[in-house]
Amino acid sequence: MLKRFTDWTRRHGRRREADAIGPMMAFAGLGASGALAKTHSALPGVDRALVGVVLALILLGTVMVYSASIALADSPRYNVAPTYFLARHLSSLAIAFCAAVVAFQVPMGTWQRLAPWIFASAMVLLVLVLIPGLGKGVNGARRWVPLGILNLQPSELMKVACVLYAANFTVRKQDYMHHFARGFLPMAVVMALIGALLLLQPDLGAFGVIVAIAMGILFLGGVNGRLFAGITAVLAAAFMLVIWLSPWRRERIFAYLDPWSEGNALGKAYQLSHSLIAFGRGEWFGVGLGGSVEKLHYLPEAHTDFILAVLGEELGLVGVLTVVVLFYWLVKRAFEIGRQAIALERTFAGLVAQGVGLWIGVQTFINIGVATGLLPTKGLTLPLMSYGGSALLSTLTALAILLRVDKENRILMRGGRT
Repeated sequence: MLKRFTDWTRRHGRRREADAIGPMMAFAGLGASGALAKTHSALPGVDRALVGVVLALILLGTVMVYSASIALADSPRYNVAPTYFLARHLSSLAIAFCAAVVAFQVPMGTWQRLAPWIFASAMVLLVLVLIPGLGKGVNGARRWVPLGILNLQPSELMKVACVLYAANFTVRKQDYMHHFARGFLPMAVVMALIGALLLLQPDLGAFGVIVAIAMGILFLGGVNGRLFAGITAVLAAAFMLVIWLSPWRRERIFAYLDPWSEGNALGKAYQLSHSLIAFGRGEWFGVGLGGSVEKLHYLPEAHTDFILAVLGEELGLVGVLTVVVLFYWLVKRAFEIGRQAIALERTFAGLVAQGVGLWIGVQTFINIGVATGLLPTKGLTLPLMSYGGSALLSTLTALAILLRVDKENRILMRGGRT
């Protein structure tokens, strides 16, 4: 009798537990799925923080371009309206934003298929700019193709093409990244050809950035460590040889090492010396927006290569550090998006994202280094901030592709398809 009662209790006890647990598990499952659906619906399609940082740099750059260029109106060299450079900068931004919107709509798979053709088109433009009558020369350099509303600079477009081509090359040659002949030599030949075309312009700064992009993507793609170190040493020696064989480049290097020596401050180091004076006048909080003295025909190219010096004079160390922090966050976010894409087995998209981060990081470091005297004087603009149509066009297009990578990452994490 006792045994029957015990068995009945166990059976009914288990049944009650099942009856109680079943609804609880169903409720928990519904709650979890609801929370997951809520999380997915709350996940925005675009990285708003990244867009905000880019817009902040563009707006700050626009204000500084106007401030740095307003004094050029009464220069005999230009003789234009005070708002001339601002108007052209805004029109370049409009064109760049339109190109960015179009680039954002293109799937990464399409970018991968088009990468070799985009690269070949950029190479053709590098050749066309050297043809008399087609290329436009300024200050002894032939780097632009006049298109009426915009002077197209092929070396800027080559940066976007190089990011796409190097990422595509790395994906295709993934099994040969430890071999020199099959894993690196083809890219080396292409880089040498680009270098020859850019040195004919001449544009050593752009060549340095493009080589950094290509080498960085190869390194991130898994190239052999010893091979990478050897190639880096050879490239450094080649750059030093190019500088040593060019008397005016060699003089610029020596002037950078001692900008305050007799003759340098008013000669080869004239830009650097006045840039340092601008930073010195700015101190902590600057002399006030619009109050720069160095932009009054003392500092050459104040609205392009040395816009950070004007910003440092008017907004001080606080303004400069704000710009540095914004660029640091932008580069860091680009690498995070790239790592996320690679984790989702989207190697090409991940390398493109990291390549964009490399490009902006290297060019920003060089521009800031030149303006502050850390590096020799080199004609490279500050991304998103300096005056220049082609630079804005290429940079915003690259950032639109970066946002596309992030968007496709988010779609995959929701369980969708790209």
